[in-house]
Amino acid sequence: MQKHSIIIVEDDEITALNLKLSLQKHNYEILAVCDSAIDAKEKIQIFKPDTIIIDISLQESDDGIELAKTIRKKYAIPFIYLTSYSDDNVIAKAIKTEPYGYIVKPFDPSSLHATIQMAIFKFNVENQRKNEIKATKLDKENLEKLLYSKRDSKKPIVNFGGDYFINIEKNEIFYQNEKIKLTKKEKKILKLLVAKIGDVINFSQAIEYVWDNNKATENSIRTLVWRLRGKLPTDIIKNASGIGYYIEKT
Repeated sequence: MQKHSIIIVEDDEITALNLKLSLQKHNYEILAVCDSAIDAKEKIQIFKPDTIIIDISLQESDDGIELAKTIRKKYAIPFIYLTSYSDDNVIAKAIKTEPYGYIVKPFDPSSLHATIQMAIFKFNVENQRKNEIKATKLDKENLEKLLYSKRDSKKPIVNFGGDYFINIEKNEIFYQNEKIKLTKKEKKILKLLVAKIGDVINFSQAIEYVWDNNKATENSIRTLVWRLRGKLPTDIIKNASGIGYYIEKT
């Protein structure tokens, strides 16, 4: 199993020592044990641990919560609260910092280990999803440049699908030199497909470009494409089953 690194932030010496010994028995690398938020910030900046355990009530104040806010803002590191508090106001403040787990004093070593493993797993899954979403996002400025690069010579015309073309300057679509009357969203999805001609545009990309992520769904895209197909003289939009749509290169 991978050896994960941890910083402990606990101002009670006995609790901090027990935490350190328990974690070392489970093969964790303890990078530092800090008794204040100031010391913790310095050590986090230096070591960049895999996770951080924070006592909510550092020095009998909300320093633990304030430290968690800093971690959430500045570092991509999961943190877990250590607490003996049952005060609703303190817990409410702690929840707002979105911790990856809670450990209640006095802690059980097995539960401690399980909580840390779940926190690291959850953090990694979240990062993977964020990276997947980031990878599918479209750079709208570059997309416009890509469409412009496909123009016919020096004219603002992009040919596609045989007898179709887009007039980029006027934002109009033609078939055999006859303008096709389309809605704003129909034009946007068609421009997206033409800019990325030959490539599949998935539902997430289409929603992002056409709706700016404004509460649209896959069914919204399906309905839009269905209406667009009804207005186009030929069937140039192809299905990528369960994924999205594309236009073939000619």
